[in-house]
Amino acid sequence: MAAAPDRLKDTGRATPRRTVFGEAAEAYEDGRPGYAEELVAQVLEYAALGDRTALEVGAGTGKATGLFAARGVPVVCVEPDARMAEVLRRTTDAYPHVQVEVGDFEAWSPSRHRFGLLYAATSWHWVDPARRWDLAHSALGPGGTLALFWNPVAAIDPELFAALRDIDRRHGVEEPPHDALASRYGEEAGTVDGQVGPGWPVDEIRRDGRFTDLRTVRYRRNLRYDTARYLAFLASVSAYRVLPQHDLAQLLVETAELLDSRGGTIDMLGINDLVLARTV
Repeated sequence: MAAAPDRLKDTGRATPRRTVFGEAAEAYEDGRPGYAEELVAQVLEYAALGDRTALEVGAGTGKATGLFAARGVPVVCVEPDARMAEVLRRTTDAYPHVQVEVGDFEAWSPSRHRFGLLYAATSWHWVDPARRWDLAHSALGPGGTLALFWNPVAAIDPELFAALRDIDRRHGVEEPPHDALASRYGEEAGTVDGQVGPGWPVDEIRRDGRFTDLRTVRYRRNLRYDTARYLAFLASVSAYRVLPQHDLAQLLVETAELLDSRGGTIDMLGINDLVLARTV
């Protein structure tokens, strides 16, 4: 499938791009699309948590956290960036059953606690691929649920899509979040043009052998961003954050001019792709 924002091929240990989000934490909170309520409902129905606690890996500013916490789920959030965690604490301040811990998941220890649910919202690709399945399995109790999900977006208008790609190419952006037309997304989770994209974890989960009852679901919804929110969205994506500051500023100016010339909005297809499995 086309890359979700910041979703990269697994080429070994996480790249430095995982560290650029904190400097854009407010833009991340303002611009990033969230997740469908139906997805959260599906995860919780599958997990049947009862009074067990959930563990969130790479919680960011709480785009998914609040949805689970609002349903009464106790959540321990592990977030590697202190600046993102500061926003996360603010966005979840109304939920005393949310606990925020700052640190890399690879270095974090659940001690003797085992969780009923481990979920990662557009963050699992940043966890060390050599260790992540061991870490997930050790954090979950028997029959515990693993829920991994991403939220790619796709431009609906082919002419606008082409114009955005021209701007990206001029400034050397690779893997922009609008890297595929909406018409290329079918019904099968993890795919574009019917082909499984890089980083989709299903085969890894099957090879691991410690997870069972594997399920995948794709949710689709239409999104409309105004110019300001779309610029905040782009400013929070690592492919843009790694540009030299002058180049990023110029790209955002050109993007704003383009969107404003077309009514000041962009219509996109929002995708939520979900993988569910449980420990053997």
